[in-house]
Amino acid sequence: MSAPPDPELCYHALKAHDRRFDGVFFVGVTSTGIYCRPVCTARVPKRENCRFFHHAAGAEAMGFRPCLRCRPELAPGLSNSDATASVDAIDRLSHAALQQIELGALSDGESLESLAEDLGVSSRHLRRAVQQSFGVSPIELAQTHRLLMAKRLLTETSLSVTEVALASGFRSLRRFNALFQTRYGLNPTGLRKGVSAGQKTDGDLLLLTLSYRPPLAWRVLLAYLKRRAIPGVELVTDTHYARTVSIGDCRGWVRVSHLESIHALEVELSSSLLPVLPKVLGRIRQVFDLDANPEMIAAHFSGDRLLGPMVQREPGLRVPGAFDGFETALRTILGQQVTVAAATTMMARLNAAFVEPASTPIPELNRWPLRAGRIASLQMDDLGRLGVIRQRSACILALAAEVVSKKVRLAPGLHAAQTMSRLLDIPGIGAWTVEYLSMRVLRWPDAFPASDLGVRMALGRITAKEAEKRSSAWRPWRAYAVQHLWHSLETTKISS
Repeated sequence: MSAPPDPELCYHALKAHDRRFDGVFFVGVTSTGIYCRPVCTARVPKRENCRFFHHAAGAEAMGFRPCLRCRPELAPGLSNSDATASVDAIDRLSHAALQQIELGALSDGESLESLAEDLGVSSRHLRRAVQQSFGVSPIELAQTHRLLMAKRLLTETSLSVTEVALASGFRSLRRFNALFQTRYGLNPTGLRKGVSAGQKTDGDLLLLTLSYRPPLAWRVLLAYLKRRAIPGVELVTDTHYARTVSIGDCRGWVRVSHLESIHALEVELSSSLLPVLPKVLGRIRQVFDLDANPEMIAAHFSGDRLLGPMVQREPGLRVPGAFDGFETALRTILGQQVTVAAATTMMARLNAAFVEPASTPIPELNRWPLRAGRIASLQMDDLGRLGVIRQRSACILALAAEVVSKKVRLAPGLHAAQTMSRLLDIPGIGAWTVEYLSMRVLRWPDAFPASDLGVRMALGRITAKEAEKRSSAWRPWRAYAVQHLWHSLETTKISS
């Protein structure tokens, strides 16, 4: 990612409208002053008029304006596997910074020093890394992300300009208008007049879309999430995923469905979540692994005698993520040495006992999510009365305390190895739990729970040591191999 994009490769992908490269690079066209996604349906420009960039921010820094036809703000993002495949520490750092920016870091009022501290580096080193990878400063990267979010909201919703500015991370309407005018050559109202603005269904609901690189095994994703859905907090049907949301002081709900014809998910969300909109959309992208590059991963597995046929039978498998890291970790610990159904029952008990009821338009969504702070305030006996054994109660309380103190960060980032090490130090958390959480919570694409019974059965009932050795050929995407192995067991069960 540090080196400039290969112009010849990029132009070849542009001529082919190759979706594998959507979001991987952007093209600025000197004859028009516009920059586009490689899948844009406009006439392909001449090669000598094309300039290629790793990120939209690079194109905007050179004075290019976003295309109104292909809408660069809708492009899928870079995935964790893009960073993992690189051995360059600069690439990994800049990618981690981009992830945090997309989740709302560096919004007005948040400092670069704070982001650098979260990433464990100096602000000077962070500036240098981002500049080297994307050709812009971290502040410019954040400004582009916020402006593109604003452009999306102006195009897809009927929110007021003030609401758009706040939802995009701007705290000053004057600053928003000035930056929008400088970058795009028109004010926000002018942009809205030039497009057909979308409509909120009513005053309490917004509709947005999130793009992905096809294919997407939507049915398999929903089935996985449905078996693990927390009663009252999540609802998964054959077509939708819905849940309650609690981030900071904001509470609301979301519902997600599949728009296969345009390779996107439709997201309905309550307007009460507008102040944390980037965080909500970022978490949804993680739950459904929308930034994965499935064709690249499939090509890596294609020559494997076991995984190759599996990928052909079920293309587009994703690694399901976590909407809330602590919630998923809590459910995982409760599920140790018990069935999936038993863990679901125990989570429902905890939610009923320790969380106040929620009121949403979806009757089944009637509880707010459990937070680490609430669990950390409990005593062993509080959990014991609900049937949680003493050793597991101690483990849960210890984890909650670590999360509240920020010694453990259950979220994607550069700190995966450090987080895995700290988790292993908590009595009751072993290697399997850590690898599982690395896949779903830390979004580490090379995580591999070698001791998992399902993995070993799918590999012919081999030992954990043998499974670890067998998996070496699947690096750096072993987490995707795990999904195919698990799914093969489900397929075998259904057919038999």
